[in-house]
Amino acid sequence: MNKLAVDPVFIAQVVDISRRAGAAILAIYQRPETAAIELKADGSPVTQADLAAHQLIVAALRQLLPIPIISEEAHLPEAAERQNWPHYWLVDPLDGTKEFIAGNGEFTVNIALIERGLPLLGVVHLPVADETYLGLMVGGQTRAEKYLAGEKIADLQSSSAKARLAAGQSLRVLISHRHAGPEAQAWLQQLQQQWPEPLEFLTLGSSLKFCWLAEGRGDLYPRLGPTSEWDTAAAQAVLAAAGGAVLNAQDLHSLTYNGADSLLNPWFIAVADVSLPGLINLKLK
Repeated sequence: MNKLAVDPVFIAQVVDISRRAGAAILAIYQRPETAAIELKADGSPVTQADLAAHQLIVAALRQLLPIPIISEEAHLPEAAERQNWPHYWLVDPLDGTKEFIAGNGEFTVNIALIERGLPLLGVVHLPVADETYLGLMVGGQTRAEKYLAGEKIADLQSSSAKARLAAGQSLRVLISHRHAGPEAQAWLQQLQQQWPEPLEFLTLGSSLKFCWLAEGRGDLYPRLGPTSEWDTAAAQAVLAAAGGAVLNAQDLHSLTYNGADSLLNPWFIAVADVSLPGLINLKLK
């Protein structure tokens, strides 16, 4: 599995699958009357674009590497079955459905390859710009890259919090459009006490927040609210490969996957720099 994950042809095929799913999403995004918006049992929206992308990705991944697949838009196997899987695909066909409906373009396709609870390979595709972020974490090999129209345009490197502190710069905090609740507000107040310069807040949708951290456009993303594993796995691979991390807000250990009955993540903090000054004092009690 590790050898396959670093194969350039294999990686290019996963990137291509994400782009084809993005094209299927855009075909509906550009004709919003065809979106067919419905509500799932948990009250979250689902559209025809979610389902079209799901069908395309699942069919393509089964041909590429026939291992189990967990997708947001498919039935979730029982924990007793899936926790025996040594590796599997973890997919969010359209991350940021509310952003899709709002028409702001901040939605992504997330595809991750998981092995023993950790994302080996993550691809995050932004359909509106035809930009793709790649993260590869296999043993000692790491790759964090950005593509435009399927062609590599940059290696990714997250920013240094220590360097920003030494330069007297603000700490750039990424927050969701709709999820900055009272817990997050209280946590941010504590963060401000740890950082001598002002905090700069940037709002952004979907897994793009992780990707902005990976390419040096932000420093921190606290998510003190519910997310699911398909929301974070691909983007965690991108951020970790670029030098950052996604940390459980209670113990500051990296997020792991498929280890519980539920696929809900714990509250977490995504950081561009794990040596962020004062971070250890910000663990949730």
